[in-house]
Amino acid sequence: MDKLLTGAIAGLIFGVIDVLLMIPLSINDKSTAMIGSFVNRFAIGFLIANTNIPVSPWLKGLLIGLLLSLPDAIITKTYAPILGVGIVGGIIIGFVVGK
Repeated sequence: MDKLLTGAIAGLIFGVIDVLLMIPLSINDKSTAMIGSFVNRFAIGFLIANTNIPVSPWLKGLLIGLLLSLPDAIITKTYAPILGVGIVGGIIIGFVVGK
């Protein structure tokens, strides 16, 4: 499958999963938070599939997931859930895309 299509599919799936995880949360501007979260998670999936870093795929996923999640975690001061989902999702996508 084409890398662009693979990245788009991985990003869409990761973005939707993250938005679904946010539904029960109490957030002031929930729709804006969900859109921002979706875009961030989409970027993680897309970049993992389309970036060439000379490390194992799961490590590439971990690094991209961490680096793209870190700004949101710093801004919201909600480190564990944002970084945790970004890192775990990145590792899973890296593993799947690497196969």
